[in-house]
This record gives sequence, structure tokens and C-alpha cells, in this order.
Amino acid sequence: MSAGRAAAARDWPRSHAALALYGLVLAVAAFVLLSCAAGLTYFQDAWEFLLNRRSFTADALLQPHGEHIVVFPVAIQQALLGAFGMDSARPGDVVLVVALLLSATLVFAYVRRRLGPWPALIAAVLLLFLGPAWQDLLWPFQISLVGSLLFGVAMLLALDREDGRGDAVACACLVLSVGFSSLGVAFVVGAVVDVLYRRSRLPAAHADKGERGAGWGRAYVALVPLLLYAVWYVGWGHRADSQMTLHNVLVSPRFLLESLSASLGSLLALSTIAGEAVGRSRWGYVVLAGIVVLLAYGWRRGQRPSPRLWPVLASAATFWLLAAFNFIPGREAYSSRYLYVGGAFVLLIAADLLNGIRLDRRALLPAAAIAAAIAVVNLTPLREGRDFFRAQTLLTRSDLAAIEIARRSVDPGFALTTEVAGTPFLNEVRAGEYLAAVREHGSPAYTPAELARAEEAGRRQADVVLANALPVTVDSVAGAAGGGRGCVRVPAGDAAPPVRLRPGLTRVAVAAGPAATLRLRRFARGGYPLEGTVPGGSTALIRIVADAAERPWQMRLQAAQRALLCRAE
Repeated sequence: MSAGRAAAARDWPRSHAALALYGLVLAVAAFVLLSCAAGLTYFQDAWEFLLNRRSFTADALLQPHGEHIVVFPVAIQQALLGAFGMDSARPGDVVLVVALLLSATLVFAYVRRRLGPWPALIAAVLLLFLGPAWQDLLWPFQISLVGSLLFGVAMLLALDREDGRGDAVACACLVLSVGFSSLGVAFVVGAVVDVLYRRSRLPAAHADKGERGAGWGRAYVALVPLLLYAVWYVGWGHRADSQMTLHNVLVSPRFLLESLSASLGSLLALSTIAGEAVGRSRWGYVVLAGIVVLLAYGWRRGQRPSPRLWPVLASAATFWLLAAFNFIPGREAYSSRYLYVGGAFVLLIAADLLNGIRLDRRALLPAAAIAAAIAVVNLTPLREGRDFFRAQTLLTRSDLAAIEIARRSVDPGFALTTEVAGTPFLNEVRAGEYLAAVREHGSPAYTPAELARAEEAGRRQADVVLANALPVTVDSVAGAAGGGRGCVRVPAGDAAPPVRLRPGLTRVAVAAGPAATLRLRRFARGGYPLEGTVPGGSTALIRIVADAAERPWQMRLQAAQRALLCRAE
């Protein structure tokens, strides 16, 4: 038996034990991620796909979203709508989790080739439980970035073969990566570097003949996806939003360094969540500085990185620089949405830098214990991200329920602006487009009965949306004119009980004196989210439009003088 086969035989039990344990880790990660995503609904950018890209046309598939090409994310969303409707976002959760597990598995395979099965298992654990990247882990819309990463890493693994079949697979993977998002362009740059690097290693006599599969003949690996991207850009992509400015370009090196630090910090549980982003942590810089010192020491001792490092470095740098060029507030280097891809790049780079090093049990056991502790600690930002999405789900389902209740009279152009919706993440929603989607694919909103049982924050915001969507109007006219059908006297003071209001016009005549406070609610129970004033000696005209819910509105008048409430029609 050869020495190589003998070593493989000795490593067989350890390798298969690592694979078995990795299977268990995948199952646990799937359970954790699907549990955290349970009950969540569509968020922010997803509404642009749901409302504006429901038809299977070239424009729907090829129109850019922001600065990104999103062919495959749109196609996936259309397939899910056709198969499952819009009632639940759960099918998207499943697709995202499958993509996350596959991408982690490819990172596992990449690290395993260079460092062995146990370091690969540690790397996969860090990526699968990367809680600071909660947006990528819990938001199905992020299939765009995750999909590009998945096929980008598959491309890098295919290039490892250094043969014609590997090149063909790499080219196909690059086409898929580019079709998910513009992150694919970063991997195209990595493929270009691979073509140039492998050609540079050929003897001069063979460089132009493409012998040994390393000449210009394999340039198609990068040129085909690059050509397809260029065709898309000429036809549709040139209309994409771009935030590139001279300032962004000039500060891009700092952004790249911050991105690398943030990715390191998140992998090592040194980051905290802050709203939609992950809080900046200087510990990442400390770790980065330590790594640079260790690498310099290893270089002096003769340790050299894998030649496969250069395509990965080129892809990572391109990703971070493109993010820097398109920076706007909310897209900071430490934003949650960038950390999953950044973390994966850090692990790939580390594997190539440490290529060939074999850790013994004395080093592996502490490393595995630290990785497990990091995974547990990183569950905290994951839970906090889940809580953020749950709060948004409450507002989203409540606001959309209000639009459906008001569907008979709401203006098709009525928009869920921040002031109306109570959240900035529903700006894509217009009543006409939303109700058309509901008729075609079902509704993710609360029913009126569910809304009545929802948390108070949702019920209050639904009242605000209803008042604006129906609309409910309150006008004041001079003179406290009484009379009419079903008049009710409202006593002075704070103890006046609430009065039920039916659809139609109601007059509230306030006697002379100071201004009265008029408050309205419908689904809210803990207070009155709608408030206005009625001058003393005037009459408020409250007009309520009939809608699809039976629950009555309630009015409470707080006045120092008596008032008379009468049905006018």
C-alpha cells in the first residue's frame, strides 16, 4: 500500500466522523433558522417583487432592483407565488434555508480540501450560526446575495480541478451567480484572475497554445458570464440606481478594511446588533492586526499560501469595493446584510492562507470548543434580529388588514408611507397594486378577527391606516348647531364615556368655551390613536365611510362644557 493510501486509510474514521457530525450540525441549523423565521411575513424590498413583477415577462425578470440584476430571485418568487400564493412567506423561508445550508456545505468542502475535515466543520459552524448576519439568515429576499455566493463558491471549487470539465462547470456556475445579483460580478473578477494566474505559470513556449488547459482557450470561463452581464446592462441595467460618487470611490479602501474587520468580528462573536445594522466593533481590527503578525511570522518560516488564494482575494476585494462605491446611509460596512458573504470570504481566505497545515488534537479540541461557544453567543443577535422582524410583521399584517378593510373606498394610489404605516419598510406598497395581488394570490394580512386579537401596537397602527385609507374626515363649522336623529348628550369633564359611531355623518356640537379634544379608535383598546380639537362654540362633522368590517368606531370627547352628538344622515 502506498504512503498516500495508507494516510488516507488512517484518516478515514476521523473524516467520516466529521461528516456525520456535520450532518447533525446542518439539521440543528435548519431547525434554528426555520424556528426563528416562523410567523414572519414579507419585508421591505420583497414587496417590489410581489406587487410589480408578477408576470413572467422579460421586463419583470430583467429590470434591475437597485443596482442589482435579479433574474433568478424574481423567477423563484414567481414560482413560489404560482405554487403557494401570497398567504404566507414560509415557502421563501424554506428556499432561503436550503440555499444557506448548501452554501455552508460548499464552504465546508473548500476548507476541507485545504485543511482537513475538522477545521472545515469548525468553519461551517461559524457560518451557519452567524447571528450578526440575521438579515441574510431570516429574510428570504436575501436569496439574491446568498444565491450568488452559493454558485460563486461552487465556481471556485470547480476551478480547483484545473481541467476542461472543471472550467465548463465553473462557467455555468458563474452564469448562475451573476443572475442572482451583481455579487456575481465579483466572482467573475476572481475567474479572470484565475485565468491570468494559471496562464502565467505556463512555459513561454506553451502559453499561447493553451496546453494543459491553462492558456487563453479557457478565458471563456469569465467571458461568457461577463458578456451576458454586458447584454443585460445594455438592455436594462443601465437604468439601475447607482450611488457611485467620487467621494465613495476615494474612501473605498477604508470601507474595504472596515468590511474585513466587521466580518472577522461577526465570525468571532465580537459584534452587537443595533437596529437594522450590527454595531461597529473595534475588536475586529485587533484580531485582524494579530492575524497579519502571525502571517508575517509564518511567511518568514517558509509557510506559503495556496495559489488558489488569489481568485478568492480578488472576489472578496471586488465585493467590498463595489459595496463601497454604492454606499449610502444604511449600507455601512458593518450592516447585517453584508456579513454572511463577508464571513464566507474570510473563511475561504483563511483556508488558503493556512493551506496544508494539519492541526493535531491538542489544537483542534480548544478550537472546536471556542467555535461552539461562538455559535451559542451568536444566537443572541439572531434572536434580536428575529424580534425586529416580528415587530415589523405585526405592523405589516395590521396595516395591510386596514387596506383590505377599506378596499371599497381606498384610493388605488394610497401609499403606506412612514407617517401612515408607522414603519419605513412598506413604502413599496400602493393600495391598488396590493389589492390586485391579493385577488390573484391571496392575502398575508390579518383578518378583521385576527386584527382584533393582535398586539396593541398593530391595532393602533391599523386605526391610523384606516382613518387615512377610508378616509375618516373631521371638519369643524362655526356654531354649535344641535338637532338631528338619535342625539346623545355628552357630559362635560374627563369622565365622558366613549360613544359608538356608525358609518355616515355625525355632528358633535360643542357649547361655547375652551376647545374640546376629540379622540377616535376602532381596533385599539389601550388608547385612542387618532386625536383632534374642536373649537368651543362650533360643530365637528365626522364622516365615516362604510367598509368591510363590522366593528364600530368609538369616539371620546374631552371638554370643559357639554356637547351634543347627533346623527346627521
